[in-house]
Amino acid sequence: MVPLNWYIILSAIMFSIGVVGFLARRNLIIMFISIELMLNSVNISLVAYSHYLQSLRGQILVFFIITVAAAEAAIGLAIIIAFYKNNPTIKVDEINLLKG
Repeated sequence: MVPLNWYIILSAIMFSIGVVGFLARRNLIIMFISIELMLNSVNISLVAYSHYLQSLRGQILVFFIITVAAAEAAIGLAIIIAFYKNNPTIKVDEINLLKG
């Protein structure tokens, strides 16, 4: 049996990679992938704690997080595609449409 610490360390490493990817990259698609990676790392820790505590609450919460992540990805990618039709760039530094 794998100890709980290993799952938490894996989750922390995945979350750190997601944060670095979100802060370091300026591409909107890479930023969405980094957010998904952070959400999945939280899911790993929730399932690990749920299994450790012999409770289904964490696993039920994971289903809600997956649902929210799927909706976020669908809406976010739709916004990116609609924006890309008007401006042929998806780099965050070059987007100045929302400036007043």
